[in-house]
Amino acid sequence: IVLVTGAAGQIAYSLLYSIGNGSVFGKDQPIILVLLDITPMMAVLDGVLMELQDCALPLLKDIIATDKEEVAFKDLDVAVLVGSMPRREGMERKDLLKANVKIFKAQGSALEKYAKKSVKVTVGNSLERLGIGDHFLNITPIALKLGVTADDVKNVIIWGNHSSTQYPDVNHAKVKLQGKEVGVYEALKDDSWLKGEFITTVQQRGAAVIKARKLSSAMSAAKAISDHIRDIWFGTPEGEFVSMGVISDGNSYGVPDDLLYSFPVVIKNKSWKFVEGLPINDFSREKMDLTAKELAEEKETAFEFLASA
Repeated sequence: IVLVTGAAGQIAYSLLYSIGNGSVFGKDQPIILVLLDITPMMAVLDGVLMELQDCALPLLKDIIATDKEEVAFKDLDVAVLVGSMPRREGMERKDLLKANVKIFKAQGSALEKYAKKSVKVTVGNSLERLGIGDHFLNITPIALKLGVTADDVKNVIIWGNHSSTQYPDVNHAKVKLQGKEVGVYEALKDDSWLKGEFITTVQQRGAAVIKARKLSSAMSAAKAISDHIRDIWFGTPEGEFVSMGVISDGNSYGVPDDLLYSFPVVIKNKSWKFVEGLPINDFSREKMDLTAKELAEEKETAFEFLASA
């Protein structure tokens, strides 16, 4: 049983077909798909339901559209929490936090009350989707510059927040050139670009998309969520890691305890583990600390909003 919240929204519209056609959970995994949205969106959600029915996807054994949390969260195996207020042009992150903190408090309570204890949860909206979308964002400029495909680049890292402080780190990344794996720094031979324009491009990509589309990214967000869930479900290939926003334990890479921070992780048997022991240079340390500081401030703000809610 798979739940997608905000199912009448633009990210879900790009995501639901991938879930239904086997791209996420595999071509032999039947699915009961639950679609949740707020009551004013139910007419739109009915349209989404009709389209999914018209796709006649054989893996979809049932599709349930609802505005009731007690129906949506019952006995879930996977929850994809997309539903939230999207970020709009000119909107401050603090405004977004205030709007969304109540939504996620309610959904957290519903998960605790109704879902299976083994439920896998990914938060997939523009504010909280950490790590994996930026992980691929990180790969693309490098692949383009080297004239290779994204599949030829591995072990890039996004550290920290999904914001303009996120730090795309390629110190440990490898690229396949002429059948041989080499370090990205060695392959590009352009340190000033990697430490300057490349980082800025990745950090500002979300804002650039909003400026161009007048809407937050949906297609790339849906692709990121699909890849994120598939990695959790099937694991990471041997010798490779991905970036995911997970709760820090206070012992990894000097990140304070209990922050939702993007780290490099490996996944096996549907469980993730930190990639430990990667050397961190002074340039990286400064960037990692800066994004941790912002996350700590956002966490404090969120808890203030919760206390006054």
